[in-house]
Amino acid sequence: MQFHRGRLIDHVHLVVRDLGASRRFYEAAFTALGLKVEGEGPGFFHCDEFYVSNTAAHEDFHLTGRAHIAFQAPDEATVQRFHAAVLAAGGRDNGAPGLRSKYHPGYYAAFALDPDANNIEAVFHGPSTRSAPSVVITPQLPPG
Repeated sequence: MQFHRGRLIDHVHLVVRDLGASRRFYEAAFTALGLKVEGEGPGFFHCDEFYVSNTAAHEDFHLTGRAHIAFQAPDEATVQRFHAAVLAAGGRDNGAPGLRSKYHPGYYAAFALDPDANNIEAVFHGPSTRSAPSVVITPQLPPG
């Protein structure tokens, strides 16, 4: 079995009611996953392909509906740290860390609801070999 990452999703964008509450939740999640907020501006923040904003950031954006988003974790301990961190940051438990063999052997995950009731997951797919830690894209801007 193989999994491909980094070739289908360009970005995921959630529009939330309370940007401060969401920021606390997602900063806790990112820290547990060894990541951090990489950019921010009036009414938004982002990490890798994941963007969170409020409706004031874009006048034509509306609150997103309930979504399920799974973040990659490098091991079971990271899944456990993620779950504890997001609950401490105001998330609601939606599935304690544990094996979910019904998905596939070795699927270890935890779930929490963010302040807008999005189902946020951290998942470790079991021991594996990655071809690279991440895909790095450097835009080539036209001259001048």
